[in-house]
Amino acid sequence: MTREEQRDPTVAISRRTLVQGLAVGAGAAVTGITGARAQGGPASPPTTVTSPPRDFSPRGAPTTYFWDPDIIAVDPSFNDIAQPNTSIKRLHTGLLWAEGPAWSSQGRYLLWSDIPNNRQMRWSEDDGHVSVFRAPSNNSNGNSFDFQGRQLSCEHLTRRVVRYEHDGTATVLADSYNGKRLNSPNDVVAHPDGSYWFTDPPYGGQLYEGEPDGAGGASNSAGKLNPRIGQPAGFVPGKRELPTNCYRIDPSGRLDLVVSEDQVPDPNGLCFSPDYKKLYVASTGKGPGDTGPGGKGEIFVFDVGTDNKLSNVKRFSDCMIDGVKCGPDGLRCDVNGNVWSSSNAGRAVGYSGVTVWTPEGKLIGRIRLPEVCGNVCFGGPKRNRLFMAASQSLYAVYTATQGAGPG
Repeated sequence: MTREEQRDPTVAISRRTLVQGLAVGAGAAVTGITGARAQGGPASPPTTVTSPPRDFSPRGAPTTYFWDPDIIAVDPSFNDIAQPNTSIKRLHTGLLWAEGPAWSSQGRYLLWSDIPNNRQMRWSEDDGHVSVFRAPSNNSNGNSFDFQGRQLSCEHLTRRVVRYEHDGTATVLADSYNGKRLNSPNDVVAHPDGSYWFTDPPYGGQLYEGEPDGAGGASNSAGKLNPRIGQPAGFVPGKRELPTNCYRIDPSGRLDLVVSEDQVPDPNGLCFSPDYKKLYVASTGKGPGDTGPGGKGEIFVFDVGTDNKLSNVKRFSDCMIDGVKCGPDGLRCDVNGNVWSSSNAGRAVGYSGVTVWTPEGKLIGRIRLPEVCGNVCFGGPKRNRLFMAASQSLYAVYTATQGAGPG
């Protein structure tokens, strides 16, 4: 509107009337969609499953409904750990596949991976600025921070786990087991005893998230793919040599197998309970080169002994909700021992996001997102904000609890 138009009240009224008319029309459209369900009462608040869908963008309409309509208390106990007067926010979008969020308490920033773009991203808590943190990242996936505040990263391309020291150098923590190269380390967590535990499924053995095997390897059996295309000179492709296991890196540097493929095929996300007496491991789905059925889309739990030996493995959850498989990926525990799991429900709109389970495996809550969620972590200055790396975007929501453990 020009200055002359602003001074002319008839123009202002005309514009205002037009805007109001559009708003009424839009409201009528929404009412028409939800009217059958809302006859005789107020219209239902917008959610990820409405048509048109809820607008999560920073310029979208604010969510004025509390509770947020996409934070669902399946059991009333969830109300004790969910924050009522807050809403889900989309902090950033435009990624290819967001994964591995981790919170730096000292730096007060969130770090995560954009795997196909071969970079790590950073969201700064002070002003919400997003920038590229590390590129190339060797197609890093899972990230975490240890008890000394050092960054841990699982790299698909180089098939290794690395630690970034405070002086800026990088230390390779693990790249092989019994003389054989790892598959593609996926997620890593720190233990108070100084050890690191990580999963090693085959998901990085593909063009999109790392590099396929060399000719004749499990993910390139016909040898038609050239893994060296797009890589630096001298790059030597690897081949899948190991089952999909979980490992423990001892403070001495020794690598021990702690969970075998027979126990948890295609292990993905993992986390400890707050007292470190239980280890949760997600078995996600069939990976490139798998000849068997692959992952189960379930979460398993182990007892952790004082000698770091695992026992009493059992299925924690089959992740079936309302008949929909909400495939687990990344896992985190809160200080009460509840398990917060990312959810990949594929095309089942309204079931992707986050599922929340009690230590006994009872579903108590859900967070619905408009995209498949790959991983989660707690962060923020009080560690009471849940960050969700979901497909092309990064989301966050405040909770009434805190995350257990660093990173």
